[in-house]
Amino acid sequence: MAQSKNDARLSLEIRTKSVEQTLIPLVTQITTLVNHKDRPKVTDKTARALIRVGQAVSAAVDRFVIVGQSIADDNDDIRQDMCEACEEARSAGVSIQKLTSVDRTSNYSTPKTFTEKTAMVRAARQLLSAVTRVLLLADKVIVKQLLLSKDKVLSSLNELDTVTTFTDFVNCFSRFGNEMVELAHLTGDRQNDLKGEKQRAQMGAARAILEKSTMMLLPSCKTCLRHPDCDTARLNREGVFVQMRRALEMIHYIVTEGGTGQVNGHSCSLNNGDSGICLDNAHHSTSRAVREFEDLVEMTRVTGLTSSSSPDKLTSALDVVVETAQDFTDSAYTPHENRERIIDTLNCMRAELQLLINAGLNQRDLNVSLDMETAILKTVSVSKCLKKLLQDTAMEQASELFKTNEDHDLLKCLKGAGIAGEAERVEELTVKFEEHMEQLEEVCKLFRHIATTEPLVIAADHNDSIIKNIGPLTMMAAKTLSQYPNSKIARENLDTFSDAWESQINDLSVLVKEVNDVCQGRMDKPVYLSLPRPGKHGTTSRGLRPVKLDAEEQAKIAKLGLEMKLITSEMDAETDKWEEPDNDIVKRAKNMSSMAFSMYLFTRGEGPLKTTHDLFVQAEYFAEEGNKLYKTVREFADRVPICVHREELLSHLDRIPSYCQQLQATLKSSTYGKSATFNKVDSAIQETKNLMNAIAKVVTTSFICATKYNIDYRRSPGGSRRWRSQSSADARSNSSDNESVYSSSADGMQRSSSSSRQFSSNNSLDRA
Repeated sequence: MAQSKNDARLSLEIRTKSVEQTLIPLVTQITTLVNHKDRPKVTDKTARALIRVGQAVSAAVDRFVIVGQSIADDNDDIRQDMCEACEEARSAGVSIQKLTSVDRTSNYSTPKTFTEKTAMVRAARQLLSAVTRVLLLADKVIVKQLLLSKDKVLSSLNELDTVTTFTDFVNCFSRFGNEMVELAHLTGDRQNDLKGEKQRAQMGAARAILEKSTMMLLPSCKTCLRHPDCDTARLNREGVFVQMRRALEMIHYIVTEGGTGQVNGHSCSLNNGDSGICLDNAHHSTSRAVREFEDLVEMTRVTGLTSSSSPDKLTSALDVVVETAQDFTDSAYTPHENRERIIDTLNCMRAELQLLINAGLNQRDLNVSLDMETAILKTVSVSKCLKKLLQDTAMEQASELFKTNEDHDLLKCLKGAGIAGEAERVEELTVKFEEHMEQLEEVCKLFRHIATTEPLVIAADHNDSIIKNIGPLTMMAAKTLSQYPNSKIARENLDTFSDAWESQINDLSVLVKEVNDVCQGRMDKPVYLSLPRPGKHGTTSRGLRPVKLDAEEQAKIAKLGLEMKLITSEMDAETDKWEEPDNDIVKRAKNMSSMAFSMYLFTRGEGPLKTTHDLFVQAEYFAEEGNKLYKTVREFADRVPICVHREELLSHLDRIPSYCQQLQATLKSSTYGKSATFNKVDSAIQETKNLMNAIAKVVTTSFICATKYNIDYRRSPGGSRRWRSQSSADARSNSSDNESVYSSSADGMQRSSSSSRQFSSNNSLDRA
């Protein structure tokens, strides 16, 4: 028991918010009592207040001790330690009350003695130490409850692994479900209570694995029971069990604070990396390596290079940067030009570092010379360029991946081939699926490298692990269905795994957005504005209360928004090519790009569009501008001679009216309730993205025609009116393009051919 007591005394690190918040009021009161000992003179009123504080502390300690002792009575394993800590706390509380009571009869005109101050400090330290030990021992009880719940789930899971009949499976799964609900509550409370961001992120990742695996466990077990001779069904089920056991071990690891041995009789055999969740900092990320290198470089301003080991430390730190950056250069999906730029930048860093070392060695004192200061600045500047280049490379890979939307097509083909019983076709598709999965894993790896916070690093590891696990299981489910195409259970199993896969892709898109936000300096995670938000929705005039979106809905909207942002960037690049931007085509295209960008900001919970009504009004303007652009480009196309480019231009152009019509039809539909509003928002953004994509192609082809055939695109044929300047747009003339003005009771927005100016101004600032 002495060893246990000693452990409790040593382990006073507070890891939960509940323990910390309990201690804060006590610390405040004790600080007041200790500080008054420093005052040379205390009034009678203050003395009475101090006496009341001392009495309050003593009474609060008594109540606190009663609770602690009741916990000790119910838990034999901590009884002695808890009783000793409670007795120590009571003794310190009594001492504090006596010390404050003495002040009542003291002469406050004379300074307090050093002995009295020392006694108060000693009693305060004793009380804080004892109360902290009580709280941590009580926290051990909570940990014990959580581990017992985890063990019950693991026991039921092992029992599920051995059942051979549907009746036994149903009974066992029902019990397992109840135990999982209890564990979910306990782990959720623990996750919210943990102080460390890293531990909260790890617990969240482990809980997410359990949640998704539980959904896959039921159909995979049913399929295996229905088709016991099917090897792919058996492997499919075993994969789910392995995933859940690792998640349970991960939970054990977190709640026991990374303990490797026994905690309250519970053991943990988790090896680092088994769960796919970052457990330590053994694996360097590029972001961390660059940060450590820059810190060493900056430190040379203070320390110089007087130590013989300093150059070696700088060189070693750069070697780590080069080593971690190899994941970018070795990736098969990194464009060749990016690969060359990364290598050139690394070589430049090495050259600049050598100049810095030479300048440092030539110094005769610790004062930084001009040459050395210049070398430091250049080295850090090149390092930041490398970091930006790696971030751009990772974002390009992710953007290209999400733009193709290959997941949906592959899953659709797999389901179709499985239902048709085409085993060979399924095998062919699994090869493509594996290639796509490899690309997703590359994206996770690169985003782990550029993530600058531990929670984001853990999220990247988590996404990588889930993709590696769910991908093969999804392919096995498809192979099982191809062997039993008429099996409803096998089809249900594939549907479940397909949904889990798509959900994980959505989670990855959210991670990409969050990492990109941090890399671009938006350190605070943006609050996603819930849908529906206050305001009118479609033809329904009744205002609705804000409702928080599900994670999957948020991810879907975020993914669509990211795709639309990519198209607007492409549009901006195309319009910048025109030598004379003051023409109808470019003006309208930029106008629509601005509106689309404000809709993209809406998906992030940012920008001028505050409600779904704002979004729908903006989409209505967008559709009208699309029709106007169609007329403008149609007139331009008539001036292009018959050729391949003209046919291509007309082909892209003819799609615009139908896209505009589809978008307007979506906006006219009435909605009521969260689900309907979300679907309308989803459809509106999807249709806007499609229209924006068509317009980008039209602008590109128009530019090719204008330059190839030397067409004067600066003015429309027939002397038609050119686009007005911003000042004339502000004046709101009554010209045909501005004759319609729409007022909204919600926000008073107005419409003009140059879009709503409040949107454009905000967007230009955001883009800058």
